[in-house]
Amino acid sequence: MIKELKQHYGFLFEEELLQEINQVGTFREVPEGFMLMDIGDYIKSMPLLVNGVIKILREDENGDELLLYFLERGDTCAMTLNCCVGQKKSEIRAIAESPAKLIMVPVEKMEDWMQKYHSWRNFILQSYNSRLSEMLETIDTIAFMKMDERLLKHLRDKAMVNSDDILSTTHQEIAQNLHTSRVVISRLLKKLENEGKIKLNRNSIHVIDL
Repeated sequence: MIKELKQHYGFLFEEELLQEINQVGTFREVPEGFMLMDIGDYIKSMPLLVNGVIKILREDENGDELLLYFLERGDTCAMTLNCCVGQKKSEIRAIAESPAKLIMVPVEKMEDWMQKYHSWRNFILQSYNSRLSEMLETIDTIAFMKMDERLLKHLRDKAMVNSDDILSTTHQEIAQNLHTSRVVISRLLKKLENEGKIKLNRNSIHVIDL
């Protein structure tokens, strides 16, 4: 695990902190679609993403989901941090968008490292800032963009975080992420294809207009 830590976090954390993470952290590999955390769970550890992509979702009172943001390599989740500090139940659902490797850090180390390591404090504060910016962008998208624009942005974001312009996804999954119906998504996907921005295949979507 120390090899992965130094490769992906060595430029952020000092050697002493890397060694501590290596001692107390737990390395996990999860497949695509694996639920790392659900709404209502008590959080006992904080994820440091080594590889892969994790999507963070919220749920309304009817059980419908809304995609908040993606976590990529070198990221952690501000919503998780908030629940760790407040010892509250999780308010988000975290699902592996792709096969992922993570290092799970015990929550009791959070406050200790905030005081002990300047690099850790900076990392946590920057993570809060980055995730807040992404959530504000999500709010702006919902408030000010038409659904076809939201759909194209979602497809572009998904292609970017997966480093692949061919997306293996279903119309229903996209509808759930964007908090709308499958019928609406299917109609708008066809519209985007007619405009030459995407190409619909049998089990995938090719994002042309990146």
